[in-house]
Amino acid sequence: MSDSRHKRPEPVQVIKERRDAALEALVGRVPYIRFLGVEFDRRGDELTAVLPFKDDLIGNPFLPAIHGGVIAGFLEITAIVGLGWAQLWDGVESGALDAKALKDGAMPRLPKTIDMTVDYLRSGLPRDAYARARITRAGRRYASVQVEGWQDNRDRPFAQATGHFLMPRPIEAGDTSGGQS
Repeated sequence: MSDSRHKRPEPVQVIKERRDAALEALVGRVPYIRFLGVEFDRRGDELTAVLPFKDDLIGNPFLPAIHGGVIAGFLEITAIVGLGWAQLWDGVESGALDAKALKDGAMPRLPKTIDMTVDYLRSGLPRDAYARARITRAGRRYASVQVEGWQDNRDRPFAQATGHFLMPRPIEAGDTSGGQS
């Protein structure tokens, strides 16, 4: 006999599909992510951004080194997607967010960059790059994020950044602004 008070846990595959669909919907909203070819490796709630190397990313062919603007953009993308993912996580986990609705555009707005400081620690070599964001402060209106980028060895970052972001208002029933004032 089943007890109606105890809800059966969802199959792990259903949860993984919902997480993947939410991440795909989040990342798919930013054309620059597609332009650079940035991908995200998701392990639970942790995201690692991956910038696959291609010759178009080289800024200085004599070294050769990845263009500084590409590196800065990669770190900023990592921070924004990291913040967006943190906003979505509870809804994705509880099942309150419908993956199909997210794909169809019922996605909360992304944070807006206030400022971003990038420290170039060494040349970005002609190979894949990785980055992870760590949210150091997340309030209702403002968030701070630190991002670390590395290539072959996580203990030897080639760039790091600190960014400050304006957080969108939470979407409420009947709100047609998408969370923006």
